[in-house]
Amino acid sequence: MVTCYGLGTIIGAGIYVLLGSVAGFAGNWLPFSFLMAGAIAAFTALSYAELSSRLPQCAGAAIYVHEAWWNKGLSTVVGWMLVLTGIVSAAAIANGFVGYLNVFISIEGALAISILILALGFIAGWDMQASAVMIAIVTLIEVGGLILVITFAISADPIAVTEVSTTPAIPGTVAGVLLGGFIAFYAFIGFEDMVNIVEEVKEPERNMPFGIIVSVLIAIGLYFLVAMAALHVMPASELAQSEAPLADMMLASGGGTFFITLISLVAVINGALVQIIMASRVLYGMAGKDMAPTILGSINPQTQTPVVATAFVTSLVLIFALALPLTELAQLTSFIMLIIFALVNAALIVIKRRTYKYYVGINLPVFIPTIGAMTASMLLIYQVLSFIVF
Repeated sequence: MVTCYGLGTIIGAGIYVLLGSVAGFAGNWLPFSFLMAGAIAAFTALSYAELSSRLPQCAGAAIYVHEAWWNKGLSTVVGWMLVLTGIVSAAAIANGFVGYLNVFISIEGALAISILILALGFIAGWDMQASAVMIAIVTLIEVGGLILVITFAISADPIAVTEVSTTPAIPGTVAGVLLGGFIAFYAFIGFEDMVNIVEEVKEPERNMPFGIIVSVLIAIGLYFLVAMAALHVMPASELAQSEAPLADMMLASGGGTFFITLISLVAVINGALVQIIMASRVLYGMAGKDMAPTILGSINPQTQTPVVATAFVTSLVLIFALALPLTELAQLTSFIMLIIFALVNAALIVIKRRTYKYYVGINLPVFIPTIGAMTASMLLIYQVLSFIVF
């Protein structure tokens, strides 16, 4: 169940929505943007795996940072950054929902987004067990959809490819791969969502690290294969313009678009639901640590869910979704998450040095969080410089 939860947010928030956006930067190097982002995410995911075993508490990153430096102010900032990423991420996914919905029916974007977000807020605040079951079922459907697309695409006749980069403003493919990887990185942040429901997982010290590692490995493999398959049947420039990239891939492969569009819609809905759940649970955990208003820690006695925190998160998701477009929302999410990931990796280094002789659980070599901190910081710095230069 934990692995399904992680895959649900990784896949739902990623390949179904952002494939075209990444192609707009990386061009024919699209698969390598996803591979680079996955490799960077993998080191940080391993750090989260150990930390979730050491400190199985909600508000994961905020707790990890506090355990390392005992600085409540810094921990509070990290906690609110986590909440913001969940809100912005859910808003980004909701924007992606409109492109796939328009394949079936023509509906005004703001109306579709509003209905979706309000409905998901209700589900997230109603019953965590029901939400978890829904996420698990939908995740299996999502993975099946990706396998369907890959199968159709690699069976189709390949196109003649002559493009190198689809973004004239970026001088060279290396810059395009890096900027594409920055956006693609957004698609791998599901393991962060996982640790924020750790208190609702049985035997979290064992099951959470396993779920994180397996989820990230599966996601990396699927993303790379889908990106390769996409370029097999579509020019990167066309892919970059697509609002429903997987549906267009199926069409280019000679298949029908009905089922993959339906699956894509479900995947997007699932991803947004996971983000709303994550952000509300972080607020709940922070309220218990005096890092957020006490009212946000209120639990409904019937549903056993933090309904006030869920309503607060849902309201902000709606505002962001209506105010900003998809690519900008994804970039903002990645920017904030890279800051958090650099801090979390640094926190694990500090914690390991302090408790190395006394901890008997999963114990990674210190070079893993060191590489995680360095790669997250380097990608963050490059993104800042790219905004200045480009």
